[in-house]
This record gives sequence, C-alpha cells and structure tokens, in this order.
Amino acid sequence: MAHKDLVDLTDDEQGYLHEVIGKGKTMARRVARAHVLLQAATGATDAEIAVTLHLGIASVHRIRQRFVDEGLTAALSERPRIGSPPVLTGKQAAFLVALACSTPPAGRHRWTLKLVADRFVELRQIDMISPDTVGRVLKKTTSNRGSVKKGVFPA
Repeated sequence: MAHKDLVDLTDDEQGYLHEVIGKGKTMARRVARAHVLLQAATGATDAEIAVTLHLGIASVHRIRQRFVDEGLTAALSERPRIGSPPVLTGKQAAFLVALACSTPPAGRHRWTLKLVADRFVELRQIDMISPDTVGRVLKKTTSNRGSVKKGVFPA
C-alpha cells in the first residue's frame, strides 16, 4: 500500500531513534513513537505497524503524519494537553489555606470544607467555589484542618 506520508529517515535520525529505544529512562509513549517511525521507514503499512506494536491505526497514522509535517522532534514529543484553567490564582489559594488554618467560626470545633468554601465566597475572594475544589487546594499543602497546631507547613 503506497503512502503519501512516506517516512524517510537519515542515518543520524535512525541512530537517534535507536538511542531513544535503548535508553531505560525514556517515556513509554516516546519509545512507541520511535518504534512506529523505524517500522514506517522500512515500508510497513499503518495496519501492520498497529498490529505489531498494539497501537491504533489512527495513532500510527498521526505519528507518521506529524513526522512528515513537523519533523522528528515533533513526532516524538507530546503535544500540550487541553485542560481547564486553574480555578484559583496562587494568591487566592494562599488565602484559602490561611483561612482554613485560622480559628474556626464560633460554635465550631473545626472547619469543614463547606464552611471554608462559604466563608471564602463571603469574603469576596471569588464568586463561587465548591467544597471539592477547597479540598483539592488544601490537599496540595500539608494543612490539616483538625490539627491543634495551626499552620500550613510542619514545624
């Protein structure tokens, strides 16, 4: 099967791909991409490569296409992943942690995630925030809302 996306590797590129495969500290996806390019250079079809490497045909095609369009480095590297922007800025997260480490409201023994979220909105730091988001932010620190010692970092 003839391919318009012909992978033609130089000796240097082939040597580099063999290095990538041989290194023990390379990401598995990067090694798989190197295998795809080496097999594609021998004239194997996308379907043959997909079966041999246990990849999807579309994945093999995208790797081959990316090599032809953007070169070896792009074909081996990860594209940036799409994700939602952070809910809080660093300053807001620091304020949230400080709030959670402060003395709880009167009549309460400790802060709950819902109380922290409600108080954070009440202080006009943000329009709305869920208790789950508060929990994720606090989990990234060593804060402990139930601790006798107040503070984010251990002494």
